[in-house]
Amino acid sequence: MKAIQIEEFGGPEVLRHVEVPDPSPKLSEVVVNVKRSGVNFADTHASRNDYLAEQTLPLIPGTEVSGQLSDGRRVVALLGSGGYAEQVAVAKSQLIELPDGVDYDQAAAGLLQGLTAMALVHRCARIEPGETIAIEAAAGGTGTLAVQIAKRAGARVIGLASSEEKRELVRGLGADAAVDSRAEDLGAAIREANEGKRVDAVLHMSGGEAFDAEMGVLAPLGRMVVFGIASREQRQLSTASLLRGSKSVIGFWLAHLLVRQDLLVPMIGDLLAAIAKGELAVTIGEVYPLSEAQRAHEDLIARRTSGKLLLDPSR
Repeated sequence: MKAIQIEEFGGPEVLRHVEVPDPSPKLSEVVVNVKRSGVNFADTHASRNDYLAEQTLPLIPGTEVSGQLSDGRRVVALLGSGGYAEQVAVAKSQLIELPDGVDYDQAAAGLLQGLTAMALVHRCARIEPGETIAIEAAAGGTGTLAVQIAKRAGARVIGLASSEEKRELVRGLGADAAVDSRAEDLGAAIREANEGKRVDAVLHMSGGEAFDAEMGVLAPLGRMVVFGIASREQRQLSTASLLRGSKSVIGFWLAHLLVRQDLLVPMIGDLLAAIAKGELAVTIGEVYPLSEAQRAHEDLIARRTSGKLLLDPSR
């Protein structure tokens, strides 16, 4: 079968479209014929081996797929790796059957980032009606869903995005305001978008100076939720600064949610039902041929994309 395989760690240039052996499933596994593979920013970290989980070579990246089983059932699954391929062996316990009304694109685009967005807004930020939340990368796969989920929770939403086209997309999804994420004074831009007031919560994934600016506009009792370090620039905080502002900094990695079946199962049900009913719109940025995974990573890193990026293994 065709797959994207990494033989050495590095940037998009290490992604190779090659022929590899078909998967050999264990007794507890079944082979999924992949229709769509989701592309996530975490995949760019995996290719460099600088993410939270240690990677080993050779590596077929990709942590989410939608596809079909040999018996015709339509499924979606989250994986440790292996999703950038025509086929993948998946534990039967990890398979989620797709409800009517959810297609392969929506499934591969909505599951991982939809679960992330739900956890960020509800469990981590614990947003309440009337509060204000600022969302980084609001035009991305996770961001577009987080904007909608926060609005459904009754929040005032400020979306951060790097171009006017992306900011228009964010406003169209229901955001009350949209801010240039590359503004010279990001903190001032966020406060201006919030009528001069500080915000109650921030969903942060960039790191670096943006983290400092957003901590500065966090209101007393505010929550900063960190779910990425795209710039690879980490920050440290003093405990005194947290005490002075009664502020919280909360980290989130989806891997810890995936082992909590008590939380995960009802969340997946709610997410897929909302997508099937049209209550949550899944924004597809582009569907790339599997053979062009390198270009997909390049576009994602350069912030040239909006919404969720997918790979089509048939091309």
